[in-house]
Amino acid sequence: MSEATVTQSLSPVRSPDLQRIFFMCLGLVLFAVVYWCPPLPDAVDPLGKHFELSREAKGALAIFALAATWWVFEVVPIGVTSLAIGTLQALFLIRSPSVAFKDFMDPSVLFIFGSIVIGMVFTKTGLTKRLAYKMLAIVGEKTSMIYLGCFVMTALLTHLMAHTAVAATMFPLLMTIHALYSDSDQPTKFGKGLFIGMAYVAGAGSIVTLLGAARGAVALGFYKDIMNVDVSFFELTWYMFPIGWLMVFILWGFCMFFFKPEKSEITGLQERSKRMYVELGSWSRNEIATIIVVLATILLIALKNFIPALASLNKTGIMLCSTIAFFMLNILSLDDLEEIPWNIILLFAGAMSIGFCLWETGAAKWLAVNWLQLFKDAPGIVFVLGMAFFVMMMTNFIMNVAAIAISLPVALVIAPYLGVSGEVILFSSLVVAGMPFLLLVGAAPNAIAYNSKQFTTAEFVKYGIPASAILMLVTWLAVSVIWPLMGMTTKIPIS
Repeated sequence: MSEATVTQSLSPVRSPDLQRIFFMCLGLVLFAVVYWCPPLPDAVDPLGKHFELSREAKGALAIFALAATWWVFEVVPIGVTSLAIGTLQALFLIRSPSVAFKDFMDPSVLFIFGSIVIGMVFTKTGLTKRLAYKMLAIVGEKTSMIYLGCFVMTALLTHLMAHTAVAATMFPLLMTIHALYSDSDQPTKFGKGLFIGMAYVAGAGSIVTLLGAARGAVALGFYKDIMNVDVSFFELTWYMFPIGWLMVFILWGFCMFFFKPEKSEITGLQERSKRMYVELGSWSRNEIATIIVVLATILLIALKNFIPALASLNKTGIMLCSTIAFFMLNILSLDDLEEIPWNIILLFAGAMSIGFCLWETGAAKWLAVNWLQLFKDAPGIVFVLGMAFFVMMMTNFIMNVAAIAISLPVALVIAPYLGVSGEVILFSSLVVAGMPFLLLVGAAPNAIAYNSKQFTTAEFVKYGIPASAILMLVTWLAVSVIWPLMGMTTKIPIS
């Protein structure tokens, strides 16, 4: 017997990952069952309009089922699941390949790319350490207060800039803080709480102003077209501020309960942070240049909402100008492109593709009409919460703007018959659309947080279920108590 044969015989036989194989096959079976099932009945809206579930729409739902299964159980890298989304659309002629794959370079995907680059630059220049050490010197050594400090900073930033950019900026800061907490590369409860909490809070903070995400401005424009009613920037902030910040503090308590840190405090951290901040020395040219570029980018994106002359500027174009500037100023080099988390970029590329697929084939509209028809004879509050639940679930899979766009028209038609005002429909949908707590594809901060390797996709779903239940309770509280006290008309006489 040869030496190679002996070595081979002594090597342990690697057993197949049966769980992975099971869920991989489950996704394929769900695709086949939905795609080849007999034709399903049309959805009929309150005005009697029929929505057919075409072959292409069934195909979109089939891909949706496969992608959800593979993403949740991570049977292949999440970016590879996204590639499967485009591939299946092309192979089964659900949408033409030129359309399906074009979505992979949608402006929203490139905006996320630019946001992640900003986070990389903060790390490379040392700005992340400056921010982390300064914050830790202020909040102290208790891990509960570190949680709170990180969450408050995240929420405040989302009032001024897109939550994607905020998450990309906070990510390296949280990595620095976690490195001071643990020397190990292994996940910790504190790490899970930091990153999952940051993702959740970025969503909660982003609902407060129109600057936190595009969904607000689009939904208000959509509402004006349907109801011919203008909702101002300040009116939106007035009603959303208490809900957003209530969720921020609830999520802090949520993280303290589910991710109670292994250590109640990090002894000596405050003094060490002050010392390490001093050791960083004076600000470098690259740090100053980075701050100028980032502030200019944020200012331009914010001002385009208020200055008509800037309205035509595309926010993705502005964001990518910052990426170009970093290379022009030699802050980044070609080697830094290899550090981009392309798995995360592909994740969102696939999410955009399946979102547009559900929208353009009519599958999303068919789902929305069928769901909301269930509540056409229900009490007003049940109808509002039913609509909010649908938006909350859909926004975990497709663009939150699309989730609102497919449900708002149907809801606004049914609402007057139940004595529900259009305003409460709009605001409740905006609340839940901003906080997709179940899947990584629901929002960019979720995927950015996942890059920390502190939690799995299955864990994100596991903790997202109670977090989503809490969100629905807060939405009920807002509709029933908070908004009426603030002057919102939630009920109208039934004509």
